[in-house]
Amino acid sequence: MKANEIRQKYLDFFKEKEHSIIPSASLIPENDPSVLFTTAGMHPLVPFLMGEKHPAGNKLVNFQKCIRTGDIDEVGDNSHLTFFEMMGNWSLGDYWKEEAIKWSYEFLTDKNWLGLDSNKLAVSVFEGDDDSQFDEESYNLWKDLGISEKRIAKLDKDENWWPAGGKFVGPQGPDTEIFYWTGPAELDVPEVFNPDDNRWLEIWNNVFMEYERTKTGKYISLKKKNVDTGLGLERVAAVMQNKSNIYETENLSKLINQVKLEAKDYNEESGRIIVDHLRAAIFIMADDHGISPSNLDQGYVLRKLIRRAIRHAKKIGIPLKEDVTTPIVNIVVDLYKKNYPELERNKQKVIDELNKEEEGFEKTLVKGLKVLNKSMESNTKISGKKVVVQDLSPVEGHIGFTPSDPNDIDGKWLFDLYQTFGFPYELSIEELKSRGYHFVIPQLERIKNEFREEMKKHQDLSKTSSAGMFKGGLVDTSEMSIRYHTATHMLHQALREVLGDHVQQKGSNITEKRLRFDFSHPEKLTDEEKTKVEEIVNTKIKEDIPVSFEEMSVDEAKKAGAIGLFGDKYGNKVKVYSVGDWSKEICGGPHVESIGSLGKFKIKKEQASSAGIRRIKAVLE
Repeated sequence: MKANEIRQKYLDFFKEKEHSIIPSASLIPENDPSVLFTTAGMHPLVPFLMGEKHPAGNKLVNFQKCIRTGDIDEVGDNSHLTFFEMMGNWSLGDYWKEEAIKWSYEFLTDKNWLGLDSNKLAVSVFEGDDDSQFDEESYNLWKDLGISEKRIAKLDKDENWWPAGGKFVGPQGPDTEIFYWTGPAELDVPEVFNPDDNRWLEIWNNVFMEYERTKTGKYISLKKKNVDTGLGLERVAAVMQNKSNIYETENLSKLINQVKLEAKDYNEESGRIIVDHLRAAIFIMADDHGISPSNLDQGYVLRKLIRRAIRHAKKIGIPLKEDVTTPIVNIVVDLYKKNYPELERNKQKVIDELNKEEEGFEKTLVKGLKVLNKSMESNTKISGKKVVVQDLSPVEGHIGFTPSDPNDIDGKWLFDLYQTFGFPYELSIEELKSRGYHFVIPQLERIKNEFREEMKKHQDLSKTSSAGMFKGGLVDTSEMSIRYHTATHMLHQALREVLGDHVQQKGSNITEKRLRFDFSHPEKLTDEEKTKVEEIVNTKIKEDIPVSFEEMSVDEAKKAGAIGLFGDKYGNKVKVYSVGDWSKEICGGPHVESIGSLGKFKIKKEQASSAGIRRIKAVLE
């Protein structure tokens, strides 16, 4: 069964269960300071998980494009990806554990749907701790469906709680995960489920959101209990196609074959990294929010993915002077444009950005590797015994070292290389490994922390990306954050009045202390323009205009003059929030009831975010 058929069957199954189908949201989160990208289907739905009414109802189903970089070092194995598609079904205060578990079992095993062998299934449930009790209900439901007790693992919060580890504030709760045996046919399915055996492939996760974690770490019961599920499309495709790994499924294998055609010395790990990273980069750049490679936030992660892919392309003999990326773009667009039309719409922009990054990185690599060699030679602490190593780097062979003590490598030295010559941290580490350095995890953590500290000092990387917060996190719904959310709408409208209707929101990030707003505009704002924007917003605040919302169709919203780029995540029916008759914007909420409570609006900083995108940071005083 191909991926497209699996995706459609999933939507059809839950449509039969009276779920409304909603579209995939953007990869760039709206107003969520905890993550750089949409890492799960829950992120676009956070306001509704917290109690806002969804225009499409209480039972939803969709497929969602996701980016996760927390497991980037594991990309290249059989199951990890940076970009992936997650199918999900949702209950917003409607059904609960019994329906969610029975439906997931039915979809997986019933002959009318996927028809998988139930004897190859295993599950895990939350074992309980001081904060929350053992999930006995899920445990018994699985037993009633015929899953042997030996195939039900009881695991802790690190494994069976969303968000993993219970670290973040917001709605969360225990989950139950479903695994499928992918071992060779001649090997019997183990009687006892061992979660550490990677032949048991996790394919589905049912999250039962019954708590909200406060900033003080307390867990309070939610007024409405929600169900949040996720079924990994690529992993299920591997199971349905009897493949040993996700890279052998029909879509990813086409990309792998293209890399093999270009490579002179192909190896599996590099090929998979190239395919994964470029596919992720293409989806990020094709997103309508206009992310381009840079040294900030999402742009930094994007540049990291592209450069790592190009480095591995060089490693397997694909010359940088040839166009490495355009053939991959063409295949990705053809494979996914039906479900993600933005790929075709923004195809040329993606090609142009990748070609520009290729050209710039070739120069960086040549210069950087030479600098790395010279720097190591001159650094007596780390030089050690020199050996000449031949490889496929842009330099004709390079100098390798047999260091006496890897602890002599420090993050400040690597940051100096990055700051002066643009040589990324990750590639410096890879090059050091190829030169004979063998690091253990504590050493790498120390070096990375030192590198991040230098980054913070130079203000080249935001706190979010430097802290590596790529795990699941949730939007802050405190009173102050809600005020900033409303102020963001007002800033958007004021910018359009001062600069013109070409201004469109390209992303926002809100905390309790400030708002950050990215928008399309070709040049720096003058002092006069910034002052005018402030005056417009503050005049409206003084008028204390009420805030209201209506539910309407997308066409009705457009006719009413509503603006906003986030309507795609709601489906055919959307919420339109209005500040009097002045501002109308598609949004899920929440907002203040009257803008007189906002306080004084003040722009603190205006700067470039990426090509053609400006960024404003502002506060309410």
